[in-house]
Amino acid sequence: MGGSCRPEATAARRFIVTRRQSMGGRRAAVFTVFSTVFSAAPSIIPAAAFAGLYTAGCVTFGVASGLAFGLAFAVAFRTALKTASSGALRAALSLALALGTLASAPGTAFAGGAVADTPGVRPAVPVPPGAARGANGGIPGFHAAPAVPSYASGTTAGGPVRTQPARMPFYVATRGNLTIYLLGTLHVGDPVDYPAGQPFRPPILAALAASPILALELSPDDLLVSQDDVSKYGVCKRPCLPGLLPDPLWQKLEARMRGNPEALAEIRKMRPWLASLLVETYDSLSAGLQTEYGTEAQLQNVFLRWKGRRIVGLETLSEQMRAFTNLSLAQQREMLAQDLAQTPAQNVSDVQTLLRLWRVGDADAIAAWESARTEKLSHDARVAASVDNRIVYERNRRFVSRMQQYVAPNKPLFVAVGALHLGGPKGVLQLLRQRGFNVDPG
Repeated sequence: MGGSCRPEATAARRFIVTRRQSMGGRRAAVFTVFSTVFSAAPSIIPAAAFAGLYTAGCVTFGVASGLAFGLAFAVAFRTALKTASSGALRAALSLALALGTLASAPGTAFAGGAVADTPGVRPAVPVPPGAARGANGGIPGFHAAPAVPSYASGTTAGGPVRTQPARMPFYVATRGNLTIYLLGTLHVGDPVDYPAGQPFRPPILAALAASPILALELSPDDLLVSQDDVSKYGVCKRPCLPGLLPDPLWQKLEARMRGNPEALAEIRKMRPWLASLLVETYDSLSAGLQTEYGTEAQLQNVFLRWKGRRIVGLETLSEQMRAFTNLSLAQQREMLAQDLAQTPAQNVSDVQTLLRLWRVGDADAIAAWESARTEKLSHDARVAASVDNRIVYERNRRFVSRMQQYVAPNKPLFVAVGALHLGGPKGVLQLLRQRGFNVDPG
């Protein structure tokens, strides 16, 4: 699966966004921290600690630079982390702290008012875990959607906003008394897809409320330590990329990054697989998508409000890293060559097409479109197929195996993975069918 729409490593994506913001990126991902953590903080942080965190964030946010805010946020949040009363809560806080480090990157200045008045930041959605069965209650573990009070006024400073959430690829897999809910995600997104009063469709919210476990590609604990690992395996001590690429490919990459000398200096030190993901990330952000509106962040904004829940990973950080670091040089070059086969405008157009397909919610249609795109962009079909096998299909098989470890009778599992992992003959949905599950659209 090629070019800027390839399912990227979660850890590598986070690392790249951090680097991008340290080079003067367009927007700080600290908003993710506010939307995710502040929704959960009152129930998991003692009042005094939360008050200190809120004051350090909101007061500093309005008057200081991004660097000062990031440092104040980190200090206050580390204090809150120490007061968390259980391992699960500490894991949730650790995830938010990992996201919060993005805010302390130098070169990004903040100005303006309090968080509540900041574009892109909305009040947390209070979604009490309802248990009553509704029209879809015949599915094991499926409950009626929780009541969701709406905070949306229907307008913003820019005009009318969408009042209904995106459809998104959502499926229900059942086998006897086992139920797995599957949501195809985008790791960066558009705020219009998550209305403030109801960020997800009622069936998705109901499934989330019915599930004691939320399974993501990586666990919060792994995300906390991911930056060092990505740097260790993806960045050289000295500029190495020009020597690892054929001259024509390096020249094409150099021309692509010429307008951003800071980014070009950074990419010189990256191995080809990480350089490829950097180009993909730039294209996604250039398409207007934002890290704080990735589906996983929005899911946690709801899920972390409920007690007795936990978030797990379907693969470990080392497993995810090995999917990329074990690629041969030829495979890494193929990845990068696909990213550079089109102009930036063409790549942005493809990202927007993927977003439209995701909004429709048909995983097989997404997979078919991406397969055709890869075929068009690949330089060596055999090598391209081997890349897809390593970073998509092998991981799909691992995901499904881990799902079966986490799901339990009458205890549904909610799974959220990149949308490009779900559909097609080697996708997660088909693998579940092969293991005896009935899979239906949700």
